[in-house]
Amino acid sequence: MDSTKWISKKIALLGNHAVGKTSLISRFVENKFPEGYLTTIGLKVDKKTISVDGYNIDLVIWDIAGQENLANIPHYYLNGCSGYIYVVDLTRPSTYENLRSQTLLLKGILPEAEALLAGNKRDLLNEEELKIILEDFNIQPDELTSAKTGENVEELFLQLARKLIHQHESQGT
Repeated sequence: MDSTKWISKKIALLGNHAVGKTSLISRFVENKFPEGYLTTIGLKVDKKTISVDGYNIDLVIWDIAGQENLANIPHYYLNGCSGYIYVVDLTRPSTYENLRSQTLLLKGILPEAEALLAGNKRDLLNEEELKIILEDFNIQPDELTSAKTGENVEELFLQLARKLIHQHESQGT
């Protein structure tokens, strides 16, 4: 008998416009990088089932249109979210200058949600540029990703899935 457990979790990708949320999801779900800029209007929902740590977990991924201020997102988009990934574009400081205030706002809206920070577009920076950005702006992404090359994209979603499994087990559900 198969002892694999099944769970389903709603997650959201959030951040400013053009940080690569849709491209990260496309790379994760379809292993494709869309050429050209894809604008998400409102939201788009994808799903992918992954196996990790004895669980099959259905990730229902909400790609929410980019917002400079997360207070502008309809809160019902976030209802039921177990976790989220906040994405910044490492090449555009404006996408992480207000990171602290946006993080505090999200914690208020989703106090129980698991959260990760992704620094995307890693492929566009050399090591020295990356070091300067991370130090000067004091940002500490959980993963440095590139939707274009696929670097750390799978790892990003696996890391969140493991947090969601831990959350699920600690709630005894």
